[in-house]
Amino acid sequence: MSVIVRPVEQSDKQALTSLMYEYIVDFYKRPRPSTEKVHKLIDVLLERNNGLQFLAEKNCEPVGFATLYFTFSTTEADRVTVMYDLYVIKEFRGIGVAQELFKACENYTKDNGYAHMSWMTATDNYRAQRFYEKMGGTRGDWLNYKIK
Repeated sequence: MSVIVRPVEQSDKQALTSLMYEYIVDFYKRPRPSTEKVHKLIDVLLERNNGLQFLAEKNCEPVGFATLYFTFSTTEADRVTVMYDLYVIKEFRGIGVAQELFKACENYTKDNGYAHMSWMTATDNYRAQRFYEKMGGTRGDWLNYKIK
C-alpha cells in the first residue's frame, strides 16, 4: 500500500501525540513536555491560522508527521512558511514517507502563495541533510541562535 499524507484532524490527536513524544524524547532526547502542552500546540495548529501539521499513514497506521508554521520575511516583505518538524518512525524511513511529507509542506507553501519554505536541522543529522539536499534544498547563509 502507498503512503497517504493529509492534514491532521481532531481525531488524530492521540496518534499524533504519540508520534510527537517519540520525536521529542526518543529521537531528539529532549525533556518530555506535558500532555497538556502538546495538546495545546496541536489545537492551535488545528485552527490553521499559525500553521498546520500533516500526518503520514501507511496501511492506515500513522508513521510520521510534519509541522509547518506561518510567519513573515521582512527582507522579502512577504509571507513564508517554516517546516519546523519532519519525522518518520524508524521502521518506515527510506521508503518515501519523508519525501511525501516534505512535498505536502512544499505544495502547501506554493499553493497558498507563500514566498518560500525554510527549515533547519541539527548540525549532526547528516541523514536529514542528505535528504534535504536531494529534495532540492540549499543551505542558507544565516546562523541560527537562541536564548532561554
